[in-house]
Amino acid sequence: MYQTERQLIPIKFRHKEERVPESLFCLCLKYVARNLDTLCTEMNNGYTLHDGLALPSEICEPFIETYQSNGGEIFDRFAHLFKDVTKTNLRSVHISNSSITDDGLEYLLNHNLYELTLTNCQNLTHKTYTNIFQHAANLRSLTIGPNVQITPYNKLSPSPLTLDDLPSKIYKKAPNLRHFVLRAIAESPFSNDNIFLGIILDKLTQLRVLDLSYCLGIGSLHYLTKLTNLHTLILFDVPHLQNNDAILNICSLQSLVVLDISQTETFPDQGVYKEENKILALIVKCLPNLMSLDISGTNLAGKGTAEHSMLESLSGRKSDIPGLEYRVDNPLEFLGLYHTQHNACRRHDIPAKIISGDANEEQIFNAAASCMEKPKLLQNILNDLYHLLRYDQCTQIDQALDIVLEALTRYVKEKLIQISGSATLFYIVKNKDRPLLLNDITVKRRIITTLLTGMDYHNYDETMMRNGCLTLCQLRIPQDVMFEFKRLVQMLLHIVSTSDHEGFVQRIGIYLLNSVACQVNNKQKNELGDAGAIK
Repeated sequence: MYQTERQLIPIKFRHKEERVPESLFCLCLKYVARNLDTLCTEMNNGYTLHDGLALPSEICEPFIETYQSNGGEIFDRFAHLFKDVTKTNLRSVHISNSSITDDGLEYLLNHNLYELTLTNCQNLTHKTYTNIFQHAANLRSLTIGPNVQITPYNKLSPSPLTLDDLPSKIYKKAPNLRHFVLRAIAESPFSNDNIFLGIILDKLTQLRVLDLSYCLGIGSLHYLTKLTNLHTLILFDVPHLQNNDAILNICSLQSLVVLDISQTETFPDQGVYKEENKILALIVKCLPNLMSLDISGTNLAGKGTAEHSMLESLSGRKSDIPGLEYRVDNPLEFLGLYHTQHNACRRHDIPAKIISGDANEEQIFNAAASCMEKPKLLQNILNDLYHLLRYDQCTQIDQALDIVLEALTRYVKEKLIQISGSATLFYIVKNKDRPLLLNDITVKRRIITTLLTGMDYHNYDETMMRNGCLTLCQLRIPQDVMFEFKRLVQMLLHIVSTSDHEGFVQRIGIYLLNSVACQVNNKQKNELGDAGAIK
């Protein structure tokens, strides 16, 4: 690589921002999120604001975020709190790991949102898809993530929608949509080219960002050619891009600045191109504005062997990636090389300022930051990070903690990420630099809350319980965990009662429970007794 100093993708996760004393506003939000009765009353049809209360968007949106980040789930009865648009105001809504249904989400859609993100909301149906566009006059950004089965032809939906069921002018009701993420849609049954995608994109020509990760049956992508203003195109884990002229149609998008055609190596032939050097060269020649390119998991970086070239660099620089020799004097800002074939990330002359891979700590951090939306890859990257920490080869514990907390917070339901992340968290908390981290009460509390949320969801997995308990043992018990006292006690009681008799996890659960019981005040001892911890 050409840079002399290490360059990292700037981490924008919230955990760094929180490393200041919490404001009174944040403390109040957390209290209300854990004590909903201070704000609302639970009626037969759901939560309703107390009489005389009204919440502006400056309160509603951080309240929803705080509620979810502290283990709360957005379900229909909670969403009912925002039914009255004269007393509540929402512009941006992000819902993940939720059991919300079409009816509950409609309470939120009635606010005519500017931004909507849905991830792991398995109870939504095609009705929501229509409802979103019926309320899309102000919508700028829409993310329909994995495990949200609401699109036409979706075989996993209880009552699949067809194009005939959609109002003919539905997409004209989203004139301001610029950022569209549509992941894991099903293959169209009627055409090699996904006619559903073609109809959508024919009407949304104003798009700047398009993410079709995991989508099947995309065909030749000829329908992209109308997106003349497209800045970013993400096609992560989209199969068969090497077929049907898909690359040629991508190359027609001369406005592209960011392109992601990375793969996870799930299938042997996925991401394997014939004449890979020529294809990569074609991409960089046809896309003159390209500054970020991710080819992780593919063979597009070539074998690294020198080839005769007619090009002469003005600077005398070379490229160990044959297809990128056109960029030696104009290096990419970012190049994704994680798990590329033939160890491309370990080569010397790479025309890029920031590189993701697994060759060193810097590349692993870059891989994690760039793959936070890619859970399949993220799981492998967390394993790489785990080995760095386990063998004391990680020099930036601060950075590692931010990455692990973000991954655990985003992917509560992904067991393998939770197991890998919690094991990594153990070595972070155990690290020799732990005083620098754990002197910050906000950081410490974020670690504990994130850990308990994962343990709650995967409470029958012995490995997850072991990782969580071992990490908690590195903290001061009970002082550090008193803010999560009830949740911790319930978790420990579950461990003690369900783990193998006299097994390691049960023994460590009993140790933690005794440590809590012996050092709390009388009121908390009564609570322990009520919970069944003391007999």
